[in-house]
Amino acid sequence: MRVTMPVIFGALVAILLWGMFSAVAALLFVLLVLLLLMGLHAWQLYRMGEWLKEPRIETIPEAEGVWGEIFSRLFRMVKRHKLTKKKLAAELVNIEQATAALPEGVTSLNEVNRIEWCNPLAEFHFGINANRDILQDITYLVRQPEFIDYLQAGNFSMALVMKSARHQDLVLSINLIFYADNKRLLISRDITQLERMETMRRDFVANVSHELRTPLTVISGFVENLQDMPDLSRDNIQRVLMLMAEQNRRMDSLVSDLLTLSSLENEQRPLRAEMINIKALLEDIYQDGQMLSPGRHQHSLEMTGPAYLQGNRDELHSAFSNLVSNAVRYTPEGGAIKLRWFVRAGQPVFSVQDSGIGIEAHHIPRLTERFYRVDLGRSRETGGTGLGLAIVKHIALRHHAHLEISSQTGHGSTFSLLFSEAKIG
Repeated sequence: MRVTMPVIFGALVAILLWGMFSAVAALLFVLLVLLLLMGLHAWQLYRMGEWLKEPRIETIPEAEGVWGEIFSRLFRMVKRHKLTKKKLAAELVNIEQATAALPEGVTSLNEVNRIEWCNPLAEFHFGINANRDILQDITYLVRQPEFIDYLQAGNFSMALVMKSARHQDLVLSINLIFYADNKRLLISRDITQLERMETMRRDFVANVSHELRTPLTVISGFVENLQDMPDLSRDNIQRVLMLMAEQNRRMDSLVSDLLTLSSLENEQRPLRAEMINIKALLEDIYQDGQMLSPGRHQHSLEMTGPAYLQGNRDELHSAFSNLVSNAVRYTPEGGAIKLRWFVRAGQPVFSVQDSGIGIEAHHIPRLTERFYRVDLGRSRETGGTGLGLAIVKHIALRHHAHLEISSQTGHGSTFSLLFSEAKIG
């Protein structure tokens, strides 16, 4: 209606001019009105066209009449668009943050295995770049034969397990999931720790089996001898029984250490801490060490550290005893074993120093592994189970302590437990 009002008004005026003057005057007036209207609309269309090149709420043109209403509607439309765009951008940020927080790598592929999008973890797993490698065929970037075979085989019911080409110590489990119109999600999981734990489990079972097989074989052989040779002398029988008892003690020690280690590794078992009279405990440990090697070694005890320490007495007794028994086991007769309780840089320290055979440097990082032995034959001969230092390590962890090992071949070793200053009573 607003658009036609000027035309109607101009027509009425033209009729009056026709009656007062002539038809030519009326026609000229109508043409003039139409030209003015066309110029006005052209000017407003030009303003709107210029504004649409960069539509911003702040620069929207102002006008009266019908163009004012048009610009007002455009203003509301752009405002709604900007609000929708802002919401979509916020949702996109939320989605990106959520996918970045996922514990798996996620890569979106199209129907021909070209990368459309990936999260940061997928970039790390495959060594790709989310910006640079968009629409690149993933097989051009991940060239491992087993990965390419997995994509081409088309059987995705089972996960592919492979090592990352960019990170050799990284083991990945890969699944491909179809979605939408033949698009795929490539899910990659870091299973390095699981693989390591599975390897440790297999090694543990193999080691336990091996450790038990030897004494069982010995006992079984002696039993067969006793059965086949009933006329053995009393002295021979006593010798056989003594050897069988020795093997039985070895199995008993192994089972006891396994139970201790299992108990220490139980995360549901809290540490029952108390204030321990550490000097009384070390006196007991010192006497136990002397009993282990009566007269064969020179034992000494130096105590300058705090009188009390917060912790579990039974566990600390086990850790300290293991360190002392190791020193006795690997120190030749006539050697010296020195126990010290002192403070270093504010930290209480228990150390066992021996003048034994020493340990080569490359063995030291693995000493706390279960069943790891530097000298397999010597350790078994002296009654070691291969679990002592693993037990010490777990007890140290439960007490927020740190096991420090220093050694030199032929010059002995020093094993030290460094406790937190906060544990001092």
